[in-house]
Amino acid sequence: MTHIEKAKLLKLLYQHRAMGFEYFNEYRPLAQESPIALPQNLSELQKAVSACHLCALAKSRKNVVFGAGNLNATLMFIGDNPGVSEDESGEIFMGRAGELLTKIIENVLMLKREDVYIANIIKCKTPENRVPTPEEVATCKPYLMQQIQTINPRIIVALGSTSFHHLTGEYDTPIDKIRGSVLNFGQAKLIPTLHPSFLLRNPSAKKEVYADMLKVRSML
Repeated sequence: MTHIEKAKLLKLLYQHRAMGFEYFNEYRPLAQESPIALPQNLSELQKAVSACHLCALAKSRKNVVFGAGNLNATLMFIGDNPGVSEDESGEIFMGRAGELLTKIIENVLMLKREDVYIANIIKCKTPENRVPTPEEVATCKPYLMQQIQTINPRIIVALGSTSFHHLTGEYDTPIDKIRGSVLNFGQAKLIPTLHPSFLLRNPSAKKEVYADMLKVRSML
């Protein structure tokens, strides 16, 4: 068995353990393994995510930040990675960025925060709040995709370049060139916009996000 195969097998074992399996009846080559079916029930999925140790971020996290909101939401926001406040509390979009996102939802979209669903590309805080690596995203993204599939929103707002790039695979397109565009994303429509943290550093960009949210409101 090669080193790569061993690494893949270890990842597979961790995934099965997170799902509640305690042993295998037999070992089959990885090439014959079908993808693991994640729980469609979000409570069960959250338990699996909380037990996840598939990447090194699990070693430094205080809390997994799973996501929150209306399980039947028409509108879903997807950010990048949890910050310090989120890691401390386990709650998504806390602090000043969370306050600004709430104001956008309430004052522009005319919705309550609990009417939408909010998640991140990855569920654990990165060191020094750095951008998550492609490997970290690849490990964690199946959890997000299961959330999207279960909630089945009609509209997804990608908050910031990390979210947009990893959701679409358009890594060469700057967020400022694509923000406000309406893209196809499975059965949903995806609209990229600027992240609330960026707006806190660049208040003049709020007018651009305001225009993007008016477009979202017209689609609700």
